[in-house]
Amino acid sequence: MDRYTIAGVLQSIQKYFDIGDSTSGLLQTVFICSFIFLAPVFGYLGDRYNRKFLMIGGLSVWLMTTLASSFVSESYFWVLVLLRALVGTGEASYSTIAPTIIGDLFSGPTRTVMISAFYIFIPVGSGLGYIVGSSVASATGDWRWALRLNPVLGVLGLLLLLFLCPNPPRGASETQGEGIVARSSYREDVTYLLKNKSFVLSSLGVTAMAFLTGALAFWTPTFLTRAQVIQGTKSACTTDPCDTSDSYIFGALTVVTGILGVSLGTVLSQKLRDRVPNADPLICAMGMLGSAPCLFLAIVLASTSIPATYVFVAIGEVLLSLNWPILADILLYVVVPTRRATAEALQIMVIHLLGDAGSPYLIGLISDGLSTYNPDSPVWSFQSLEYSFLLCPFVGVLGGLFFLLTALYITQDRRAAQLLAEGVPTPQLVPVAEIVGGTLDDVDHSVC
Repeated sequence: MDRYTIAGVLQSIQKYFDIGDSTSGLLQTVFICSFIFLAPVFGYLGDRYNRKFLMIGGLSVWLMTTLASSFVSESYFWVLVLLRALVGTGEASYSTIAPTIIGDLFSGPTRTVMISAFYIFIPVGSGLGYIVGSSVASATGDWRWALRLNPVLGVLGLLLLLFLCPNPPRGASETQGEGIVARSSYREDVTYLLKNKSFVLSSLGVTAMAFLTGALAFWTPTFLTRAQVIQGTKSACTTDPCDTSDSYIFGALTVVTGILGVSLGTVLSQKLRDRVPNADPLICAMGMLGSAPCLFLAIVLASTSIPATYVFVAIGEVLLSLNWPILADILLYVVVPTRRATAEALQIMVIHLLGDAGSPYLIGLISDGLSTYNPDSPVWSFQSLEYSFLLCPFVGVLGGLFFLLTALYITQDRRAAQLLAEGVPTPQLVPVAEIVGGTLDDVDHSVC
């Protein structure tokens, strides 16, 4: 929710600090960058120390920095950038560690449902960020109050985490509550993950998804506002507070489509997984490849029909939201329990480093570069952002291809992780070069 509160009041922030599109995108980029660099730290700690205390510490830092960012004056924009970077501490701790606790509490279909319940709040929280941010800013006439509400809600979450969240042994769901104790170096953990084809390919797929959703989530309300300006249905923002109705509508749409998409993805996974062993990555591929043409149509139709744009945005968001619970479940069942926090951390680092850390800034940078050809034209201001947005559907197609490749390896990687969790050595293949010149009797059949 906090991540997209800024996007919900972005026009007011631009007016307050007198900044352009590329500088505005930097607010999201620095937040994601801190998230990227802190996630591996929490991943390492989460596989070795008390996970509950780590989450409490990270969320406490988030509460303080979010509240502090609402008191920055207009001449200290760099302080706002710094504080937004520190906000990433909370999300790095929670997003890295919380799914591993769920994975240790539940298994099988129940785990899928619980992971879905957890991840359904990604789109719900994102949507509420737009809604609450724009509503509070409109009600108070000051965008800074939008940032002050989130820490109040965060205190409640911190108390619930402190008193109600369990801290099960690692691997408890796979070992009837006994847990797994394993000692390995961080280098060994990373080497194991890099050899896991399903983990690597699915991480690349979700990276493309993060690029797409990060850019759209940050810029869509502003894009729709500019579209209505050139249609003559809305005036350009010249004084604070700016009209935030598009943020409100887009936020509500994100909540509804997020719930529908996550629920549909969960049902499809449960129905198809037993009959089609590699159903999960195929569903993700379908979501990515199906969303690309929808988002392309939403972008090109914005100048003529806002309702049509909303329709195609809604369909695209439903298809993208199919992936959230499935992606988390894939990671949990292709990675051994004692390395899951490290896996979550590395995946977070990659998807944000190559995905939504740079996409808002990149879209804004391209838009600013194009707008220099006619800086005083509202029409060209819209079109420059429109042309930069067209990068997103092509990235979506690339993500779908990565998920199709994941489907080739998912079954064998899942079985290998299950055997390791049970303490059974995984089968080792004998390279052909080693038996050339010999006979089949020379081969140790116990490893085949």
